[in-house]
Amino acid sequence: MKKILFASILALSLLSCRENQSKQAPVVENAVDNAESSVSGAIKKNTRYSSREGNLVHEIYQELIKNDKNLQDLDTRIDNIQKDAETSISEYDDIIGKSETYYNDASALLNSLTDSVTKKQIEKEIKASAEKYDVKTQTIRNLIAKIKANRTTLHDQYLVFKIRKTLPEIEKYQSAHPLKTDHLDQFINKQNKLLEELKNLK
Repeated sequence: MKKILFASILALSLLSCRENQSKQAPVVENAVDNAESSVSGAIKKNTRYSSREGNLVHEIYQELIKNDKNLQDLDTRIDNIQKDAETSISEYDDIIGKSETYYNDASALLNSLTDSVTKKQIEKEIKASAEKYDVKTQTIRNLIAKIKANRTTLHDQYLVFKIRKTLPEIEKYQSAHPLKTDHLDQFINKQNKLLEELKNLK
């Protein structure tokens, strides 16, 4: 009797799952469904994700730009300017960074000097040279700071744009997948009947 009851519960669960799948089929194709199927396909093929993938906003946006030349162009230009910004400032950062490292290392070496008079003298020379270099590179450092701030702002604004562009798509997806209570109510009734049957078994 227990085996029959268990088999009945299992069959009922499988049947309900199949009914649920057929009832929840999308009515219209949209970027969200396409994004999900692209991700599923990539996982099955073990293809590598880019850093943008794994986030549904980015995945939906990538679906949107597939057939939109303007969005493709925007994405390319933003990607290029962010890379170019790094290239533009890297040489300046390296030179300024090396000079700062030198002054720090020179100051650290002062601790090994035993002659306090010489130590104070060379300390003044290091400080004077460092201050002179700071004045000389102040404009460059200000420009680098501005480029870095702009990179951050561009990144943030592009994320905001992507979210605003994909919000209608998730709403379209929600409309294409209406959630009704009928099936759940029916399933709960089936569960309750089985529960009642189990209570009455002796």
